[in-house]
Amino acid sequence: MKTRIAPVAPLLISACMLLMLSFGYRAGFGLFLKPISESHGWGREVMSMALAIQNLSWGIIAVFAGGLADRFGNLMVLLAGVLCYAAGMLGMAYASSEAGMIATAGILLGAGIAGTSFGIVLPALARAVPPERRGWALGLGTSAGSFGQFLIVPFMQQAVEWLGWFEALQWMSLSALLMAVLALPLVPYSGASESTTTDLDLPLATILRRAFRVPSYTLLVLGFFVCGFHVAFITVHMPGYVVDLGFDARVGAWSIGLIGLCNVVGAYISGVQSGRRSKAYILSCIYLGRAVAIALFLVIPVSLASILAFSAVMGFLWLATVPPTTGLVAVMFGTRYMAFLYGVVFLSHQVGSFSGVWLGGYLYARFGSYLGIWVAGMVLGLVAAWLHWPIREQDASHVLATAEATPTA
Repeated sequence: MKTRIAPVAPLLISACMLLMLSFGYRAGFGLFLKPISESHGWGREVMSMALAIQNLSWGIIAVFAGGLADRFGNLMVLLAGVLCYAAGMLGMAYASSEAGMIATAGILLGAGIAGTSFGIVLPALARAVPPERRGWALGLGTSAGSFGQFLIVPFMQQAVEWLGWFEALQWMSLSALLMAVLALPLVPYSGASESTTTDLDLPLATILRRAFRVPSYTLLVLGFFVCGFHVAFITVHMPGYVVDLGFDARVGAWSIGLIGLCNVVGAYISGVQSGRRSKAYILSCIYLGRAVAIALFLVIPVSLASILAFSAVMGFLWLATVPPTTGLVAVMFGTRYMAFLYGVVFLSHQVGSFSGVWLGGYLYARFGSYLGIWVAGMVLGLVAAWLHWPIREQDASHVLATAEATPTA
């Protein structure tokens, strides 16, 4: 890889602001579940399905977006993502049918998030800094996304109350275009800009097939499903769950915002520690911590204090999985195809997101309760802790270079 000596401060600032907007908007879509459903006379399962498909669309398109960015550069991927994001929010406002909501809030917004979030931005940060600073940079970028969740979600709730959900979505769509300006400093830091040997200039299908010969990569892919299951279910259904418990809708917005605020700290600490300690061990501890937090939330009597305490604890563990997960991909395979190979890991995350959001809506519609999905989240946290424990943190890039190589991680 070429040595980069140019200052990266403009890249860091732009990348962090881009992630703040992209993740801030995305985290607030659950606020629209109840008012849009009531306005159109739908049950919650309609919007739940649309937002579940958004997560699945995000994951699928992230694989292709990462591959395109690695092959041809970041610019077109980022700009296409911004346009899809803005068009998706505008279309969401005008959608009057289930199919229209799925096409806009689901597929189009999913594509927009895929082109403007971690899968494209974090590999750029990883390439811009030396390996010894990589964990710090990944933690910083992840924290910025969480800080956007803290800042923007309460603002979105206020906009819905002042303007109504319809006009709020229109103004959000317009403001999303600002991300195009923030994307420009990321352009030079793509996989296409790296010097590579001919034996690594391979079809992406070959790269992926060889990567899955590494057992640790397979475990990483499987384990990240659980992260998506947790965060998507809570992001979408926590506001409605809080209202069902008899609290004001603002408490739901505070809960999501508090998760984002606490994860600013949690993600940054995770990033720093990922450069010092075993990333697999950190991930196992995070998932075990989530399982314990959910269990306590279910058994402790519900109050404003318990909701905020649970939100704070989950916030510290929220996107803290991202720095060690992306860091493991870089350790195993380097940064040349990092956007693509992380995109595949992230697809598993989004399949989990789809499952959590859709099952939450389905079980609520069928049983009038979220209890089953909370229990499932607790069990899956234990499974994820077990899956990450045997992951080996070592270079396996030779597996990509030759089909005959023996996996060592």
